[in-house]
Amino acid sequence: MSTTGKPPRSRRVPPRRVRSLAIASVAATLAIGLAACSGGPASTNAVGDGKGGSSIETTLAFTLSSGFDPANASSAVATAVNQHIFEGLVDLDPVTREPYRALAKDDPTASADGRTYTVSLRDGAKFSDGTPVTAEDVAWSFTRVLKPADPKTPPLMQGFVSFIDSVDAKDATTVEFTLKYPFALFAERISVIKIVPKAKTADAAAAKAFDTAPIGSGPFKMDSASKESGIKLSRNPNYAGPRPAKVDTMTWNTTTEASARVSDLQGGRVQAIESVPYLNVDALKGKYTVDVKQAFNQVFLMFNSAAAPFSDKRVRQALHHAIDKDAVIKTALNGYGSPATSYLDEGNKDYQKAATVYDYDPEKAKALLAEAGVTNLSFRLDTTDNSVVKDVAPLVIEQWKKVGVNASLNTVPSSAIYGDIVPKDTFRVLMATGDPSVFGVDTDLLMRWFYYGETWPGQRYRWSDANRKAMADLLDKAAQTSDEAARKALWKQALDLAAEEAALYPVLHTKVVTAYDPAKLTGFSGAATTGLYFLGASRSG
Repeated sequence: MSTTGKPPRSRRVPPRRVRSLAIASVAATLAIGLAACSGGPASTNAVGDGKGGSSIETTLAFTLSSGFDPANASSAVATAVNQHIFEGLVDLDPVTREPYRALAKDDPTASADGRTYTVSLRDGAKFSDGTPVTAEDVAWSFTRVLKPADPKTPPLMQGFVSFIDSVDAKDATTVEFTLKYPFALFAERISVIKIVPKAKTADAAAAKAFDTAPIGSGPFKMDSASKESGIKLSRNPNYAGPRPAKVDTMTWNTTTEASARVSDLQGGRVQAIESVPYLNVDALKGKYTVDVKQAFNQVFLMFNSAAAPFSDKRVRQALHHAIDKDAVIKTALNGYGSPATSYLDEGNKDYQKAATVYDYDPEKAKALLAEAGVTNLSFRLDTTDNSVVKDVAPLVIEQWKKVGVNASLNTVPSSAIYGDIVPKDTFRVLMATGDPSVFGVDTDLLMRWFYYGETWPGQRYRWSDANRKAMADLLDKAAQTSDEAARKALWKQALDLAAEEAALYPVLHTKVVTAYDPAKLTGFSGAATTGLYFLGASRSG
C-alpha cells in the first residue's frame, strides 16, 4: 500500500499472501525456564496415565498466573491455552509463525487507498457454547480493546492495533475496518485480537466471569483450570474450522520444577514437556525427540535512565561491554543461547545487525566509565526469579568486578519487581527476561512492546522525551510505508537507536528446548517461544 504517488486500485490481498507471510521465530514479559538437574519427583498435579488413546498429557514450565480474557492475558500458560480455545480472523501458526485464515472466510480485502479493509466470516462459525459467531462479536472484540470503558486502564493488546480507527459490522457476517493510516502488516497483525462473544463480555461483571471461564470458537474448549491442578481441555464439538482437534481431551500439568518435568516425560505420564533443562538434553536424545530453536526471548538489562550515573549512556554501554557473553552462555546456558547483536534475534526474518554491538571489551568498558567521570561504581542489581536470570546474574556480577564495578544481587518475583521495586525512585538496574514474540514476530510489534508508549519507556526505564519521540516517529513512519525496503531502513534506524542508548537492551537471546515422545505423539513440534501447542497433533500410542 503506497502512501505517496498514485494510489493503487482496490484489491484483495493475494490469496496466498496470508499463508506465505513468513514470520521467523517468537505479554507482558514471558520467560524461558532452566534447570541443571535430572531425575526428581513428578509434577505434583500429573494425572495422565500415559497409556494412549484420544488424549494428550503434557507438563508446562510455568504455573497459571493470570486469567484468560485474550484482551489482557499475557502469562505463559494463559497465552498457550488461548491459542487452542480462541481464534482471530487471521491467526499465526504458533510454530511456523505463518499467518493463516482462522475465522476469516477469505483474505482481507483492501480499499484503493489502503485505509479500509473488509473481512467475511467463515460459514457456520460457532462458539463452544453453540452460539453463532457474528460480525457484531468481531466488531465488539476489537472495539473493547480500542475504546475500553476505562481509558486509564487500556487492555494489553491495545498498543498492537493502534493503527485501527474503528471496526463495524456491515451485516451478520461482514466486518469493515477503518484505519488511521495504511498499515502494511494488517493481515497478520489482526491476529492479536481473539474473537469473544459480546454477550459474555459486554459489561464489567460479565467480563470478570469470562476471564476465569472463557468461551471461544477454537478447536478446544476449556473445562477447568487452576494453579494447583493444571488445565483440562476437550474437543469443541461446534468447531468447523481449518484445524480441528485430533484428540478428545488434553491435560496440561504445570510446574516450575525442571526435574519434575523431566521425570513426567521419562515416567510416561506425559508425551511432551517444555523448557527442557539444558544439561538434560543429551540424556533425552534418542528415545525422545528434542527440538532446539533459537528464540527472541532475551535476558536484558534495564536502567533507570533518569538517575545518575545511568542517565549517561556511556555508563550503560560500559556495563554491556564488560560482559563476556560467550562465557556466560557456555556456563549458565550450556551453550543454548546467542550473544545479542541486535534487539532482534538472528533467527528473525527481519534481523538486522545493530550499528552498536557490545562485544566483550573490558578495556573499552573502563574507558567509557572514565569518560563519564565514574569511579568506584556500586549499585544493587535487581533481578526476577526466573531460573535463567538466576544463573546468569552472578556471572555478570563477577565480570563487572574486573572493570571496577561492584553490584549486589537482589532477586525477587516478577510481581514484586514491576509492582514495587521498579516504580520507586531508588530503582537503578534490573536484569530480567522478556518475550513478546508469543504475540507475533514482526519488528513493529516487537519494538512497540518495549520502546513505545508509556509503560516501559516512560514508567520503567524513564527514557528521555527526545528519545521516546525519536523512536515513536521511526516506528510510526515505518508502519505507514508500504515500501518494504524503506520500512526495513526505518526499522534499522530504530534498532540502532535502541542499541546505542541501551536503556533497555538484551545481553543474550536464549534457545528454547522442547522434548516429546515420537512413539506417542504425531503432528507435534516445539515452538520458539513459551508454551506447547497441539493444533493438529494426535496420539499414536
